[in-house]
Amino acid sequence: MLVFTARLLQVQAVDSGAYAQKAAVNRYITVPLAAERGTISARDGSALATTVDAYDITADPFLFTPKQAKVADAPERAAKILAPLLDESPAELVKKLSKPDTRYVLLARQQTPQTWRKIKKLKQELAEKAAGASGNGGPGVLAGVYQEKHAKRVYPNKQLAASVLGFVNREGKGGAGVEAMLNRKLAGENGKITYAQSGGRQVPTAGVREQAPRPGADVELTLDRDIQWAAQEAIRDQVAKSHADSGYVIVQDTRTGQLLSMAGAPVFDPNDIAGAKVDSFGNPAVQDAYEPGSTSKVMSMAAVLEEGKATARTAVTVPNRLKRADRSFADDIDHPTWHLTLNGVLAKSSNIGTILATEQLGETQKQANKVLHSYLRKFGIGRPTGLGFPGGTNGLLEKPENWSASQQYTIPFGQGLSLNAVQAASIYSTIANGGQRIEPSLIRGTTGPDGRYKPAEPPAKRRVVSEKTAGTLSRMLESVVSDMEGTGTTAKIPGYRVAGKTGTANRVDPKTGRYHGYTASFAGFAPADKPRVTVYCAVQNPKKGSYFGSDVCGPVYKKVMKFSLKTLQIPPTGAKSARLPVSAEKDENG
Repeated sequence: MLVFTARLLQVQAVDSGAYAQKAAVNRYITVPLAAERGTISARDGSALATTVDAYDITADPFLFTPKQAKVADAPERAAKILAPLLDESPAELVKKLSKPDTRYVLLARQQTPQTWRKIKKLKQELAEKAAGASGNGGPGVLAGVYQEKHAKRVYPNKQLAASVLGFVNREGKGGAGVEAMLNRKLAGENGKITYAQSGGRQVPTAGVREQAPRPGADVELTLDRDIQWAAQEAIRDQVAKSHADSGYVIVQDTRTGQLLSMAGAPVFDPNDIAGAKVDSFGNPAVQDAYEPGSTSKVMSMAAVLEEGKATARTAVTVPNRLKRADRSFADDIDHPTWHLTLNGVLAKSSNIGTILATEQLGETQKQANKVLHSYLRKFGIGRPTGLGFPGGTNGLLEKPENWSASQQYTIPFGQGLSLNAVQAASIYSTIANGGQRIEPSLIRGTTGPDGRYKPAEPPAKRRVVSEKTAGTLSRMLESVVSDMEGTGTTAKIPGYRVAGKTGTANRVDPKTGRYHGYTASFAGFAPADKPRVTVYCAVQNPKKGSYFGSDVCGPVYKKVMKFSLKTLQIPPTGAKSARLPVSAEKDENG
């Protein structure tokens, strides 16, 4: 009893500090288990964003102290070995490995399996060398280095749909695009594991407590990968050719509202965030608000037709100048007095003719403004797109009582209000869909961790104009492309009836807030008599060559529309177009 009592006193009183230190070395540690992030795919199932095996390299600074590592400069030695493998600064690694009062530091994120295998091999070799030198089984200078499995996000198609997808930041969270918008759904829930370790090694007989991670859901987008590629190539080439600031192309299924493409230029590679410009991370197709110009005239015409104030054949006398409010309005070219039909006003994209037509919407200008405003709102101007995209703009549309003296005459032809590219495309899809607006959608469905597929909620629908009005507008838009006097003849596609509209707007410079340069655009759908696809193109501030929408965006529209019709295997309808008259004089003469 005396022997046992003496030993107990020695352990509890005399040597208690030494045993506490040993217990600290052989303690239980808890490390996180990262959940596997869900895949983002195109509508055909092809991966747009996925994950590959990767490891976070971590360390226990306690095991780099002189007493535990058996050498005085363990952090310096380890840093010298690890720096070239992790592509990190030796000084920064020394700082982390020397950090006091912690048992966990992160040395480098998302390293490849090959990198961890190299570290693991060096760790083993150094441990064997230390054991041989000391004869007491020393741990080695890398004993306190560990790994945590942390999958790396990769984008196999590089720049394709980058502005839509966004990226995942160093903390493993969505930093932009769909990755940010659906971060919680994609990320899942992390788990954790608790185990005993001794001298930098896990003790296999000490038991393990593990909470398994819950993987994220897979997300299927409405994008068509091939159409997205064609649109991205077309807008990239045109932006470069025009020396423009930026550009975007939207392709939408007119029957469902689903976006088949949201392409833009310039773009970035989400695999190389460090090498990209910060201002390229967003999605300008939903974040840029700009004045649409003449592509907006179709809404003014829709209001005039729907309110019964005119028909496509109604005569409109268009002078070379029109004095209203505090200024004199003009068209894009000087001309003698034109005698046009309402159809001709749209075909020739006359600002003056549009003003004269929309003045008929009310007995007073204030009443006319109020009626026009109601139609602009129905078409989605000044409202959310419904996509829920991070940083998306609603555009700008003042209440009619706040329209300035000039705005009440410029808004009918697309200046004094603003929208984004998705809203602009939706206007034409609404007409193509018989006057019913279907809210644009980007998410087709999700597949949860249990393997069950859940389709996205059906998009909201709203009647904007009657089928009759939409049909008349469709024929009027055909005149823009098919009639020799129309402004959109560059968008003709052999064998197909094409409806479209050009736009050339004065552009507000986002840096100065003043007008500088132009926004060139083209919008339309095909086949015009049985619509399936809407294409919208806009190029911001073209500085080389023409700045007119017909010249800058007409060819892009044609290229993307042809590719889309072919990809979706949409045949020509075969029906011939009954052309509407452009000139009122010709219409009177039969």
